Amino acid sequence: MDLFTLNMENQLKRNAPLADRMRPESIEEFVGQDHILGEGKFLNRAIKADRITSMIFYGPPGTGKTTLAMIIANSTNMNFEKLSAVTSGVKDIRKIIGEAEERLKLYNKRTILFIDEIHRFNKSQQDALLPFVERGIIILIGATTENPYFEVNKALLSRMMVIPLRSLTKEDISKIIKNGLTDKERGLGNYKVNIDKEAIDYLITISDGDGRLALNSLEIGVLSTPKDEEGIINIYLDTIKECILVKSAKYDKGGDEHYDTISAFIKSMRGSDPDATLYWLAKMINAGEDPKFIARRIIICASEDVGNADPEALKLAVSAFDAVNIIGMPEGRIILAQAALYVACAPKSNASYIGIDKALKDVREKSIGKVPNYLKDGSYKGATNLGHGKGYKYPHSYENAYVKQQYLPDEFKYIKYYQPTDRGYERTIKEYLSRTFDKDD
Repeated sequence: MDLFTLNMENQLKRNAPLADRMRPESIEEFVGQDHILGEGKFLNRAIKADRITSMIFYGPPGTGKTTLAMIIANSTNMNFEKLSAVTSGVKDIRKIIGEAEERLKLYNKRTILFIDEIHRFNKSQQDALLPFVERGIIILIGATTENPYFEVNKALLSRMMVIPLRSLTKEDISKIIKNGLTDKERGLGNYKVNIDKEAIDYLITISDGDGRLALNSLEIGVLSTPKDEEGIINIYLDTIKECILVKSAKYDKGGDEHYDTISAFIKSMRGSDPDATLYWLAKMINAGEDPKFIARRIIICASEDVGNADPEALKLAVSAFDAVNIIGMPEGRIILAQAALYVACAPKSNASYIGIDKALKDVREKSIGKVPNYLKDGSYKGATNLGHGKGYKYPHSYENAYVKQQYLPDEFKYIKYYQPTDRGYERTIKEYLSRTFDKDD
């Protein structure tokens, strides 16, 4: 590194955000993730023994994925290379792999390749890594906020260990903030800062388990607040609210948060919890989810989970889809809320859902029964010569538009696919069917 490059690196380091300056350099400094880094835990032992295998760090932003890779870099006797999937391509991968092969041949020294945001690599880029990971030319470490089981090729994933990182706890964030305020070399320890407990509690809450967000927001608050007459920087709740970095929902419309959030939304409607229903709906709306996608899920829930216990739920859900399509957002949020709440508060029955799946299972797995002759189409010329339609009893010709008649094939005539519940309107259906069959008996 020449003198000018060294000067630039020093400038960048001095002017780096607080979160980068406070990045831990050893396991002992690291805060959180005790399930993998606690004494005696897998990753702790692997780092200390320098026995690193190919792995993917998967977790929310600001939980230490890149930091763990840097700790490994500082701890290992292997050569350490780093790429960002945002700015690198196959050419960069091949260059590093070529150097790794030479290093292994000449010096018997292995190479760790760390790829940040590995989910951004496309299939061909991931395929370029596969043979070298398999042969052991490189040890691959990836970091991603997206579910690797969705975003990483199965062949590559099968050769790597997925290590989940959790959102930092409030205690973890509190410790990180304290370290940032007291560290005189890398942190804000040279400033005289008096921060109100209410402001700290708010900062911890709004950070939502993201250590980077907490530190960088804290730094903005400290650096943008004038000192008082005694040279003290006083940080109060209002100060933090004005200086906090804007909190954005952890949500990617093509990723894990998308599927987890819509799952929570559906399960909240199914579980008849209107408040949880509104909360998850609000998260999706705030994240910019397609309102028509949300409306479609409400329609499905109205049929699958409410069904005939309240047939109006499906009508309202379909109407909501049409209304959102016409009105758009932001007013569409009111329509979505009305439909979702109706479904959440409606009586529940999945009898239709269970019934059709049972029937489909029989159709797929058992011999298909023949249509009885009297149920066959008798409207075309020559049908009567085949006996089609002969003996069919027209229900409207009988009292109450009902007559006992077998409609199922002989092999299935005793099966009951639809079992209505005692909830909502389905109770009326059940009573009607019971009266009808009792009359048959």
